Amino acid sequence: MNGQRILLIAAEAASRRLLHALLTQAGFQVTLAASGHEGLEQMTLLSPAAIILDLRLPDIAGLQLCQELCSWSDTPIIVTSTNDNVQLKVQALDLGADDCITMPFGSDEFLARLRAVLRRARRDAVPPLLENGALRFDQANRRVTVAGRDVSLTPTEYELLKYLMAHAGKVITYPTLLRVIWGDEYTNAYATLRVFIAQLRRKIEPDLNRPSYIVTVPRIGYRFCSQAEPGAQGAH
Repeated sequence: MNGQRILLIAAEAASRRLLHALLTQAGFQVTLAASGHEGLEQMTLLSPAAIILDLRLPDIAGLQLCQELCSWSDTPIIVTSTNDNVQLKVQALDLGADDCITMPFGSDEFLARLRAVLRRARRDAVPPLLENGALRFDQANRRVTVAGRDVSLTPTEYELLKYLMAHAGKVITYPTLLRVIWGDEYTNAYATLRVFIAQLRRKIEPDLNRPSYIVTVPRIGYRFCSQAEPGAQGAH
């Protein structure tokens, strides 16, 4: 993974110096941005392997920038913040961030979590177009349609559907899905996962009482299947 480009968006000079030194010593190439607008400009010029985004920015709210980046880019984002508020972390993850790290943090832990995010991004790469029955997932245009009708998904719903469709036919356990979507700290958030699966089903399933795309494997997880398969499991 060494030599990969990291875009670091942080307003505070001390944070930029610390993270720049840490990342370059680990072998990464680092591009710096001191504001949200500068970060957006760099994103149009570069194709970084990952983005490190500090939520404290002078011009754009950090969460707003996270949401904007995730609306048109699949580049993984690690959010950093001095605020250890759980709700803030959940909101960042829901908007599309891949991990949230509270400052100050240990250098080894930070690099380990960055490497984990990069591994997931590489492992989870999927074809630009996925089709299953009437459901069409177009990554290139970030567009999801059912029978030609556009479906509006939140960033979290989008990532859930992408991962499930990319692993169609396989049973994805609850902890695996939670880890992929929200990170290692959220592998027990089953209730939150069920809420998002229910929301996603309402948008893509022809019959909520007998799901034909996302079926539940009781006490284990979920499986994405083609509409040719019977949706025998209940919607849980």
